[in-house]
Amino acid sequence: MLKSIANQSLKGFIAALVGVLVLMPQSGLGIDWFKAGKDLLQGSAQSESPSLSALTDSEIGAGLKEALRVGSERVVGQLGALDGFNADPQIHIPLPDKFSKVRSILGTIGQAGMLDDLELKLNRAAEQATPQAKQLFFDSIKDMSVDDVQKIYSGPEDAATRYFQGKMTPQLAAAMEPIVADSMAQVGAIQAYDAVMGQYQTVPFVPDVKADLNAYVVEKGMDGIFFYLAKEEAAIRQNPVKRTTEILQKVFGAK
Repeated sequence: MLKSIANQSLKGFIAALVGVLVLMPQSGLGIDWFKAGKDLLQGSAQSESPSLSALTDSEIGAGLKEALRVGSERVVGQLGALDGFNADPQIHIPLPDKFSKVRSILGTIGQAGMLDDLELKLNRAAEQATPQAKQLFFDSIKDMSVDDVQKIYSGPEDAATRYFQGKMTPQLAAAMEPIVADSMAQVGAIQAYDAVMGQYQTVPFVPDVKADLNAYVVEKGMDGIFFYLAKEEAAIRQNPVKRTTEILQKVFGAK
C-alpha cells in the first residue's frame, strides 16, 4: 500500500505526476515535470480537493502505471515509425567507426555511396525492430512495486528511465537480437554489407574489417529508446495539462 510511503499531500503529487505523464503534448519534449510536481506538492496541503482525498491508493497506483504505459508507448511509436532513427540527428545510427577506413578506400574508386546505403539500412532495421519493445515495457510497468514508485518519486531526475533500464536492458537486448537479425535481412542490410565488403576486398592490400552489425544495431537501438524515455521524463516533470482519460478524471476530478 502507498500509505506506507505517502500522506495525502504525497498522493496529490503522484496524482499530478500521473496527469502530466499521460497527457503531455506530442511535441512537448523538453519540459521539467518534477519542478511542477514540487510546486504542486508544496501547495497541496492548502488546495487538495475532496475528490482527490477520497481516492484509494490502488487508484493512484493504477493511474501512475497508466501514465508510464502511455509515455513508453509514445516513445516506441515515435522511434518505430519511418525515419524514427534515420532522420533524427539525436539517435541516427552511424556506421561503426571501423568503417571509416572502408569508406576512405571505396571513395578512391567512386563507391563510397555504398556505405551510405548500408547506413540507411541499419537505421531502417532499428525502426522495424523497435515496436517489439512495447510489450517488454508493459510487462515492467505491470510488475512495478510500491518500492519502485517510492524510488521514482524520491530519486533523481531520470529515476523512471533508470527504472526501465535496470529492469529491461538484458531482456530487451535478448528480445531485440533475433528481431534485428530478421529486420536486417528484410531491409537489405545484410546484402548491402556483403556488397560493400565484396567491393572493398577487390582493392589490393586493404586491412581486414569485420563487424557484428546485428549487435551494433541492438545496442544503438536501445540507446535511442532510453534517450527518448529520458526526454519524456524530463518533459513530464514540468507541465500539468488537461485530464482526458477516465482514470485521470477520477484521480483529479473533471474540470
